[in-house]
Amino acid sequence: MARPKSEGKRNAILDAATRVFAERGLTAAPTSEISKQAGVAEGTLFTYFETKGDLINALYRAIKLELADAMMSGFPRQTSVRTRLRHVWDGYVNWGVKHPEQRKVLAQLQVSGMLSKDSIAAGGAPFVEMQNTIRDAIEQHILRVDVPIEMISKMLAALAEAAMDLIALKPARANTYRNGGFEIYWAGIARK
Repeated sequence: MARPKSEGKRNAILDAATRVFAERGLTAAPTSEISKQAGVAEGTLFTYFETKGDLINALYRAIKLELADAMMSGFPRQTSVRTRLRHVWDGYVNWGVKHPEQRKVLAQLQVSGMLSKDSIAAGGAPFVEMQNTIRDAIEQHILRVDVPIEMISKMLAALAEAAMDLIALKPARANTYRNGGFEIYWAGIARK
């Protein structure tokens, strides 16, 4: 009879994969190094994840859930659109500053072409409320109607990433970059 899988070992493998992928990239990172850093045998890694592709997809889902927790926890549903988007913005920027390895790996995963459709869908699911907020705000003419919803979402991500990069370079100016980045974002999407 097979032993039950340990959540601790699974998490150790995912944590090690994050470190190794951040350091070496997705394709150059050997599973042997991930196993070594996780403190498990390489065969154990393949007990939890049948292939490196399965590991990559599981890691993507785990990082996206962590990011969703940071961005969507305490989402202020009964406030203005600006306040709700600022909540999402702050959650994203704070998460990225606190978790640079996960941020780096997430960026690699999103452009890798290695993610399954199911993983992409699962990764986007926790953000539906944010997308609905944007869609409703466009319909109510709070946000610009000439800018597609996917552009508004991508603009948030791109400007938040820029703020995170600058905060990493000059932590003493974190509030300036965080606040200024959001103001630029809001100015670009709000209806005049």
